[in-house]
Amino acid sequence: MPLKTTLYTRVGDDGYTGVLGRERVAKYDLQPVAYGTVDELSAQLALARTAVQHPDANDMLLEVQRDLYAAMADLATTPAAAEKSGVRLYEPRIVWLEELIDQVGQQVEIPPAFIISGDSYAGALLDVARTVCRRAERHVARLHHEALLCNPVVLRYLNRLSSLLFVLSRLEDKAAGVEEFTVAKWEKRGR
Repeated sequence: MPLKTTLYTRVGDDGYTGVLGRERVAKYDLQPVAYGTVDELSAQLALARTAVQHPDANDMLLEVQRDLYAAMADLATTPAAAEKSGVRLYEPRIVWLEELIDQVGQQVEIPPAFIISGDSYAGALLDVARTVCRRAERHVARLHHEALLCNPVVLRYLNRLSSLLFVLSRLEDKAAGVEEFTVAKWEKRGR
């Protein structure tokens, strides 16, 4: 008979959680907010993976999700604890993202205008993920500015990831048959 695993611990019922290298902190503390937002980003990418049409997009997004787990571990670790245990997300992953951005960017022509999301379902899902990525980046930037970020690679990774998600959105629009992206028009709007 297989062992049954309990799926709840009750440890966080008091509104506190553990981070590596610190006493328990409030669930709204800077670190849990940062890694929680990265977790939300990973879930948005999971949703996008169910809809992407380009043959390489699913594999790219899955690799990003794996990187985000390393990033979350780093975000849950204090700088002092990281000195002992090390970090999990490294510089070569940023290089990998930059190469992907260049590769995908060569497959779509981006107009010199603000693109309005919604030309395809998968593209829109990736644009939602991009905005969550930007929010995560803002939270991680705050950790960095407050000297609570053990691995600055995480901040740079999120910055590059938002660019990848932008070009992947356009690639998905193209894969869905969109020939011309919807762009913002700067017209005077009535009051």
